[in-house]
Amino acid sequence: MMADELLQAEGLTKTFGNGVRAVSDVSLTVHKGETLGVVGESGCGKSTTGKMLLGLLSPDSGAVTFDGVPLAGLSRPRMRALRARLQVVPQNPQTSLNPRLRVRQSIEFNLRAHGVERGARRPRVLELLERVGLTAAQAERFPHELSGGQLQRVAIARALATGPDLVVCDEAVSALDKSVQAQVLNLLADLQAETGVAFLFISHDLAVVEHISDRVAVMYLGRVVELAPARELWATPRHPYTEALLSATPGQGRERIVLSGDLPNPAAPPSGCGFRTRCPVAEPACTTDWPALTEAAPGHRAACVHVSPVAVPG
Repeated sequence: MMADELLQAEGLTKTFGNGVRAVSDVSLTVHKGETLGVVGESGCGKSTTGKMLLGLLSPDSGAVTFDGVPLAGLSRPRMRALRARLQVVPQNPQTSLNPRLRVRQSIEFNLRAHGVERGARRPRVLELLERVGLTAAQAERFPHELSGGQLQRVAIARALATGPDLVVCDEAVSALDKSVQAQVLNLLADLQAETGVAFLFISHDLAVVEHISDRVAVMYLGRVVELAPARELWATPRHPYTEALLSATPGQGRERIVLSGDLPNPAAPPSGCGFRTRCPVAEPACTTDWPALTEAAPGHRAACVHVSPVAVPG
C-alpha cells in the first residue's frame, strides 16, 4: 500500500446461497482524509461491498487491507481493536439505536466497548453531541423523542466516539428530506476538515455523492464500471451508465437518457457486459466479455468497449 492509502480492497467477490452474485471483482482504495463515493441503483452491490470492507461479511474471494493489516483471519480481540478505527453510519439510525437507551447511553455503550474509562465517557459524549449540533438536554432523550435528522446526528456522534480513521456511511441521508440532507452533508464535511477522518459514502443519489465526494466509483450489477475524481466524472463521464445517471440528476442541464428495461436479475446476468441489455450504444462485441476497467485519463477508468486507453508518455 502507498503511504496515504488507508483501506484497499482487491478483487472482492460475493455470491449468496440463492445464486445471486452480489459483487464481482471489485477493487477500491480509500486514501487518508478523503471521501470516496460509491453510487448505483438499488441492487448493484453497494451495501454488500460496504459490509465486506467493514469486515462484517467475508468475501468468497479477494482481500481487504486496512492500514496495512489484512482483515481476513483477524482474531476477535484484534478485530475489536480495529473496530475503533473503522466505524459505520447506517441508513436508518432508528433500527441501530436501542429504543430503551437514552442517546447518552447509546454513545457511552460504544465508548465502553472500546475501553474508555467510565469517568471519561459522559464528558466525551457531551463533547461529541455539541460537535454534531445537539444539546446536553437531548443527550437524555430516547430515540423516539428525536427527529430523523437529529437521530442521524446521534449516529454520526456515535461513529466518531472512538476517533476513527474511516467511517462507512451506508445511505446515511437517503431517508431525510433535502434541507436536512444538506445539513448532515455539511456537518460531515466540517467534521472531516476538523479531524481528518476519511469517509466511504454509499448512495443511490448522484446529487448527494457530488456534494461530498473527492472521487466516485459507479457500480452496476455488482461491478465498478467507472472510477474517477468527482469533478472529472461530472464533466466527462466515460461509461454510458454514468451518463444516464447524470442525465437524470436535477440541475445538470443534460439531455435525459432513458434506459430501457430493468436491472437484470443478478442470479442470471446477461452474457458479456451486464449493462448491454439497457445500453444505448451496445454493439456485438459487448456480448462476449465484461470489459476491464480501462484508464481513459489519468485517474479516470471506465469498463466499456468504447473507452480508448490513455496514451502513456514515452
